Amino acid sequence: MKINTWLAIPMALSPLLLMAPTAQAANADGLYLGIGGGYGKVQSSDSDVGKFAGAEGENYGVDDDDSVYKAFVGYEYNPYFATEAFYTDLGKPNLIRGGNVVDLKSKAYGLSLMGKLPVGAGFEFFAKAGMAKWETEARGNLSATSDLDDNDGIDPVYGAGVQYRYQHLLLRTEYERYDFDSDFKVDTYTASVGWQF
Repeated sequence: MKINTWLAIPMALSPLLLMAPTAQAANADGLYLGIGGGYGKVQSSDSDVGKFAGAEGENYGVDDDDSVYKAFVGYEYNPYFATEAFYTDLGKPNLIRGGNVVDLKSKAYGLSLMGKLPVGAGFEFFAKAGMAKWETEARGNLSATSDLDDNDGIDPVYGAGVQYRYQHLLLRTEYERYDFDSDFKVDTYTASVGWQF
């Protein structure tokens, strides 16, 4: 499912929620959690992705997008600042040579700091930056003699988005960059729903 479909979900709901008599929660702080999904795309060249996975030669291509899924739990200290722990399944971009396909199955979890700017009517803009522990597992072979590499590390993640708050319900759309390696960067575009306690 592509980015336009995922971003349309909360935007389609927003006019309905704006007609409600009270748009914002009584308390704009405390524990919250959520889940979401969307679209991810590797922002590295085919040769860089191949080098990241340990592929030999140049005769391969990269199918560089897939669906992503995420879960998060956070704590909002005030209307302007929060911390958030997250887990993201980044899907399985593929290396392809002839009839051989290698899945680069990636996941990440970590912690981000969030700065927020309430703009009224229940909406707020936010930016985030943090660190992610990530793992990429290469499943398959490009040839009988080509064993590819699994990779892992701890690297930055950052992003920005907009969130709508209706009482305890949170609706969010956001962009994030998972900067795993100079040869493997993943951009994600997600829509999420959450609940603040």
